[in-house]
Amino acid sequence: MDSNFSQMTEQEKLTDILSTEKQLVKDYAGNITESSCQNLRQLLISIMTECSQDQYCVFDQMRSRNMYTTKQAQQSEVQTAKQSMDQLKMQTGF
Repeated sequence: MDSNFSQMTEQEKLTDILSTEKQLVKDYAGNITESSCQNLRQLLISIMTECSQDQYCVFDQMRSRNMYTTKQAQQSEVQTAKQSMDQLKMQTGF
């Protein structure tokens, strides 16, 4: 194990792991969109889903330990975001 990692605080380690997991999800998503083989796409989707679940577990641990604070979304913000996504879905057919 890298000696720098062993000298990091727990919060620094979790932040590093969280950042890595987030980047992996993005990388898998990019590779999925570039893959034409259905079997490979399904494998990458499965791995990306697992990775995003891992990311959420790290995030949830950090949040529960007050290492990562989030703002509670106002209901009006949630509704506006939903309407925007519904419009996008109608425009693109996705």
